[in-house]
Amino acid sequence: MGPRPRFDIGEIVRKHRPALEARHRLAPGQKKVLTAISRCRTAALGGHKLVCEHGDYERIAYNSCRDRHCPKCQALAQEKWIAARSHRILAIGHFHVVFTLPAELRALARLHPAVVYQAMLRAVADTLLELGRTRKGLTFGLTLVLHTWTRELAFHPHVHVLVSAGGLALDGGSFIRLKHRYLFPLGMLGEVFRGKVLAALGAARDAGQFPERSEAAYARLIAQVKHKRWIAYVKKPFRKSSHVLQYLGRYTHRVGMANSRLVDVTDEQVTFRTKHGHTTTLEPAEFLHRLVQHVLPPGFRKIRHAGLYASAQAGGLLDQARQALGDTKTMASASPVTWLEQEMRACPVCGGLLRRIRLEPTAPRAPPEAGTPC
Repeated sequence: MGPRPRFDIGEIVRKHRPALEARHRLAPGQKKVLTAISRCRTAALGGHKLVCEHGDYERIAYNSCRDRHCPKCQALAQEKWIAARSHRILAIGHFHVVFTLPAELRALARLHPAVVYQAMLRAVADTLLELGRTRKGLTFGLTLVLHTWTRELAFHPHVHVLVSAGGLALDGGSFIRLKHRYLFPLGMLGEVFRGKVLAALGAARDAGQFPERSEAAYARLIAQVKHKRWIAYVKKPFRKSSHVLQYLGRYTHRVGMANSRLVDVTDEQVTFRTKHGHTTTLEPAEFLHRLVQHVLPPGFRKIRHAGLYASAQAGGLLDQARQALGDTKTMASASPVTWLEQEMRACPVCGGLLRRIRLEPTAPRAPPEAGTPC
């Protein structure tokens, strides 16, 4: 394992959450995430002492919060996810496609995230599956991941998709590989995506969603984006399925900010890396405000599988596709103990086994109220 980052987002939360809550009203889910991040890998959650069997080393390791928004809890989750998916992905190339929600609809997404995010994910899957059927005569394998941030932590909902570079023919009798280096024209992808998102939002409106907008206000909003070009971006296929998994793993378990991106933290400002060697500096409470706007609705699944990859039953579409492709051997699944877990069990001095001695958590505390320290 590499050296620990110099700065910790948990420490920023502990120091500056009162200022954040004094300025902004937070949703219960946002408060819960902040509490989890502030307590992650501290004595408040308990932990264990790692002691080398040969007496060469010992250290205290506190428990993780395991919240999916926590920047310190994603590495192990990512490794386990990759191990779980490795036997299901097809041994062919995959395209990386990105669909973006127009800026005009971001305010609606802030107020009704579950409705808008669901509309986006469903529209992306339906767009690709429909075009696959009508334009290619096949069913794709799709894995979708919702992201809501830019590198500057701005609110920017978009969906990353890995699309198999081929699929099962509609009659189920053969596997069709795509010969071209492009998937579909970008304008076509954006146009179909736009129509499906707006149809889903219209249905939600008819069902009583978006009550804060009058009929006229909602109509004006839709008019702004109805004929606008919606952005879709396609990258060329990855050649190896192993590369696909490693690449996708970075997206599935990435959160808006990581400790490793923090350059400098003081009581007055937080500086973090963005793109191309640039940095952004924010006042700590504003940094936290940007961070919590990316907390997902409770229970919302940001990772979805569709088409061939939605098939979980033996003899289903995925098995049919694998057989038609000639891929009779599934990819070897990783050991239940990942490389990261194995590294955590080995003494860094002598390589011996690290024994675990449980440490009880400190006295439990209620989540801090606005204006009180964590």
